[in-house]
Amino acid sequence: MIKLDFEIALYYTIFDPSCDLLFNIHAAMTRCQTVLHENLYVDQATTTDLQTDVDTGNRWLRMQGFAGPLTVRYNATISISHYMTPPEQLMEVPIAQMPLSVLEYLNPSRYCQSDRLQKFALNEFGHLPRGYTRVKAIHDWVLRRVRFSVQTSNASTSAMDTLVEQVGVCRDFAHLMIALCRALTIPARFTTGIDYGAALDLGPPDFHAYVEVYLSGRWYIVDASGLTVPMGLIRLGTGRDASDVAFATLFGSVKSSMPQIKISAIEDFANNYEIPYNSTDILSTDP
Repeated sequence: MIKLDFEIALYYTIFDPSCDLLFNIHAAMTRCQTVLHENLYVDQATTTDLQTDVDTGNRWLRMQGFAGPLTVRYNATISISHYMTPPEQLMEVPIAQMPLSVLEYLNPSRYCQSDRLQKFALNEFGHLPRGYTRVKAIHDWVLRRVRFSVQTSNASTSAMDTLVEQVGVCRDFAHLMIALCRALTIPARFTTGIDYGAALDLGPPDFHAYVEVYLSGRWYIVDASGLTVPMGLIRLGTGRDASDVAFATLFGSVKSSMPQIKISAIEDFANNYEIPYNSTDILSTDP
């Protein structure tokens, strides 16, 4: 088990008399990720409504904002009990044996056009052994072909765009890997969060996007961008792609400023960090 403290601060200027706001910044509640303490601060006199999706554990904050500056700040302490599996034990699940809740992650979606990549994926990876070996090959291929660079993509960039342009940020790496997995009938979903343990030269902590693949009856973590340690990932939301789990959706005339994110490890985790970091097992935080 590991414990992490984090804080997310969002800053806006609202120009309409009022507007509706939807946030996905609360730590998800799953069997493996527990919220030990949390606090929400909003500097406007408004009512907030927090709702939880029972299928995914995603938590959605709904509120109305009014003209002027707005600050939304959320902090929490969470514990994560990862489920670890040796990679050689991870097998692909036949479609007939997949739960209904998993089947939707085989389908193409707005940013993951897996239907257009089936022939390409079969040519590149169809000959490989089924299971984690094939998932790892997709991950490594994306890392080799796509260069990480900020401000090289936008909210409209899809997996097909990244395949052509060969450059992007974590969201783009995730979309391309998801599309290739789905093209091979491997369920894959888009996960948002923040991370502890990324390289310091990447700058201050930020929102992060990674992938979860369905193997041997569980969802397993794969960081498509290779930028962070999966052990230090905090889940906020999961969905088909980025359109399902934006950290903020704003309805109205609103200007946003750069979010500020802080994250730190509780002492007992920091003192033993080398143990999980060096693990060769594949991690899962969702049954």
